[in-house]
Amino acid sequence: MKLHIQNNFTTELPADSNEINVPRQVHQACYSYVLPKKPSNPSLIHASTEVANAISLSQEDLLSADFLNTFSGSTVYSGTKPYALNYAGHQFGNWAGQLGDGRAINLTEVVNEIKTLTLQLKGAGPTPYSRTADGFAVLRSSIREHLCAEAMHYLDVPTTRSLSLMLSGDQVLRDVMYNGNPAYEKGAIVCRVAPSFIRFGSFELFASRQDHVNLKLLTDFTIKHHFPHIKIEGVEKYLAFFQEVTQTTLNMIVHWQRVGFVHGVMNTDNMSIHGITIDYGPYGWLEDYNSGWTPNTTDSQHKRYRFGNQPEIALWNLYQLANSLYPLIEDAKPLEAILDTFSIDYEKQYLNMMQNKLGFQIKKEQDVVLIQSLTQLLEKVETDMTIFFRNLSNVTKNNTILTAFNSIKDAFYNEKDLDETILKGWHDWFEMYTIRINEEAHSNSERKEQMDQVNPKYVLRNYMAQLCIDDADKGDYALLNELFEMLKNPYDEQPNSQKWFAKRPDWARDKVGCSMLSCSS
Repeated sequence: MKLHIQNNFTTELPADSNEINVPRQVHQACYSYVLPKKPSNPSLIHASTEVANAISLSQEDLLSADFLNTFSGSTVYSGTKPYALNYAGHQFGNWAGQLGDGRAINLTEVVNEIKTLTLQLKGAGPTPYSRTADGFAVLRSSIREHLCAEAMHYLDVPTTRSLSLMLSGDQVLRDVMYNGNPAYEKGAIVCRVAPSFIRFGSFELFASRQDHVNLKLLTDFTIKHHFPHIKIEGVEKYLAFFQEVTQTTLNMIVHWQRVGFVHGVMNTDNMSIHGITIDYGPYGWLEDYNSGWTPNTTDSQHKRYRFGNQPEIALWNLYQLANSLYPLIEDAKPLEAILDTFSIDYEKQYLNMMQNKLGFQIKKEQDVVLIQSLTQLLEKVETDMTIFFRNLSNVTKNNTILTAFNSIKDAFYNEKDLDETILKGWHDWFEMYTIRINEEAHSNSERKEQMDQVNPKYVLRNYMAQLCIDDADKGDYALLNELFEMLKNPYDEQPNSQKWFAKRPDWARDKVGCSMLSCSS
């Protein structure tokens, strides 16, 4: 196994001078050197050949002892020195101060022909940023991260990737629901892959400490290596950087709303400067379309990170990043101008995304009314988001209103909830919709093909992940392999996987892990 090592981050940015691995405040440093804790009996459960190829590893490499040892944390790869990132952040809207990689250890940067990628182990032991935690991760959360990162990639949602999922051979004590009932679970380690793991909170750390020297160092480094197309200098360079982070973050959120993904914990330390989804904790996909739903038990009271609030939270987080970059710019107006365009640009992109989901090639301003009335109707009774939009492509130009309505009837969780008023609302909506699609130039088959490319048939529903976890806990990984392969083609019909194109079963409605989840991992 040969990795093409590159150590830009640790070569060019300041390290923690103290290499003692104990929880503490770390000043004037972007990272701390730290070794993974050697697992007692590591074993590979699953690896992504596509991600392996991206870092120039072969199928044979995945089966090698070198791969097992390196990506379980058993050995340190030659020429590398693992490290944990130092960053701060706002958690649930409150300033939390220094946070850092509490259970993540960056192994190294690798380079292939076209890009540089950072390899990071999650669950490989404590770091100086672990605070009161142990730095490990358990099998259930690791399966969720491994499957979800790859599922999101194939849904065309910007995301970190997952190279491998391993058992450590050790037991880890966790209180799943934070209710005073801890139990031992299987320990696991995921190797996450991204251009970098620099976050909004990385800049917040230095700004909060008025360490403008290191703030500038980090920002200049980030632009040089990750935004090299920004060639201008001075204040304009930093504004161009912020503008691009704002746009890629906006793009990511539009994709989340398109597929019904809810991150669950959009703290500023969980926001990547690359505009990619990072830190998969208590996430979930909408089962029924519910703008007020959050998968995070910690957020169940205030629902700050609910589905419908994700665009506003993204903007709030960008304000915190703008505040952090202000010392390099010393003028609030251009930052405010960029932030002011976020909501306007979001509304435009959201409208375009929804028009695509509805199969409209011709864009019309009055589509706003059609979309608003649809989202209101979807919330009247429990209506499965994924099934509704996927089946909507079966509506044709010559359908009667009743036939069109029947095309999506399977999306309702309980048809008995459809009283006369709601049924009239649906019939009125389909009357408008059928008129609207008859204004389109493309054929029924062309329209269906276009809709099916943006409305997935298969997403990683929480109950599916939980079934996989239950089997894996018994040492059975067949379902993990099945789901992983299916989720690589979420827009394809895949007749052999039809059983997964179904509403959440009743038994999963309130089951732990199938509806809401805690941050415990």
